[in-house]
Amino acid sequence: MQLSTKGRYAVMALADLAKEGEGSVVPLATISARQNISLPYLEQLFLKMRRGGIVHSMRGPGGGYALARAAEDIRIIEIMMAVDEPVKMTRCAGDAETGCVGDNRCLTHDLWDALGEQIISFLDGVSLGDVVDNARAKEVAKARTSKSRSAQRSGNDHAGAKR
Repeated sequence: MQLSTKGRYAVMALADLAKEGEGSVVPLATISARQNISLPYLEQLFLKMRRGGIVHSMRGPGGGYALARAAEDIRIIEIMMAVDEPVKMTRCAGDAETGCVGDNRCLTHDLWDALGEQIISFLDGVSLGDVVDNARAKEVAKARTSKSRSAQRSGNDHAGAKR
């Protein structure tokens, strides 16, 4: 399965919005620039997510979008469903009880269907808050590693000067 840009961009944009903090209103142009996603495409996605109750809009100066709920309460699967991103591994139409290929169910239908269910279950188990917290944790770890390396270099420079 390969996700289209709808699902990936929607999650990226909402993670960007959530990173600003609860209640923050962010213009789509800002998210567009930071995430390198076209503004018209973001407008389409946010319209769907607003209809899905994931974000709400604020008009006027200082307007933009904010999360409708806490990031911890928004599941990734909700975002995918709001932007009409199918999470389906089979090529069948509907539930394929009558046939995937002509009048017959394909031999691997149950395998791909079960995989699709696992993906849905995984995405339902991850919140937008989890995504943002993981990104923050990586940023903090990277900053600490850089600081540590810098301190080590500085310490080595001083040690070399004493010789």
